[in-house]
Amino acid sequence: MKKNDIVTFEIESYAFEGKGIARISQSELEHINSDTEKKYVVFVQNSYPGDVVKAKVLKLKKSYGEAKTVEVLKPSTERIEARCKHFGVCGGCKQQDLNYSSQLKYKHEQVRDIFERMGGFTDFEMLPIIGCKNDFHYRNKMDFSFTPQRWLTSEDMKTENILDKDFALGFHVPKVFSKVINIEECFLQSDNATEVLNFTRDFFRARNTSIYSTYSNEGYLRNLVLRESFS
Repeated sequence: MKKNDIVTFEIESYAFEGKGIARISQSELEHINSDTEKKYVVFVQNSYPGDVVKAKVLKLKKSYGEAKTVEVLKPSTERIEARCKHFGVCGGCKQQDLNYSSQLKYKHEQVRDIFERMGGFTDFEMLPIIGCKNDFHYRNKMDFSFTPQRWLTSEDMKTENILDKDFALGFHVPKVFSKVINIEECFLQSDNATEVLNFTRDFFRARNTSIYSTYSNEGYLRNLVLRESFS
């Protein structure tokens, strides 16, 4: 196995930042002198325990590697269909395709691991996490960004006449600060907030209001902050 290879991994456990953990034998490594006698650990983005995935190897170090899922060959039984059409591109949600009870389970395990492995605690009681009553529409504050450089999704690319290439209101794509994916519906906020989001976009777009550019340091629109009271 070497960098940029497409490798099939069986995901055994879960790590921080939403990465699955796969373990491979030392014999499968090429050009890596691992500093561990145990199986080599690979952190695989966008994967969950029980998945069998094809992933592109991004990084190989002596003690661990990193990869990114390109295809799910066999999904975990904990996987569900993501509700939002923007999921996977938008940076707002990371675990929407994992059932909520499993999300709580893995968070519980990670907190326990912090106390035991990092903190050195051995004799303590840890109560279960109290989950939210609503796992959607629970945010009372959202921060959206305007951009003159819209991020075009693969579905957008299939459209011959893409409108508003130079105007978008939504969330930044992960690790791409200069571009924003146009968000028309977000399940983190209420339906009322989504109506305000779309009204605001249409209002300023119809008036050709300028959007601030980090390159020219010119323009007017930068952010839209929505705050809502549920009391």
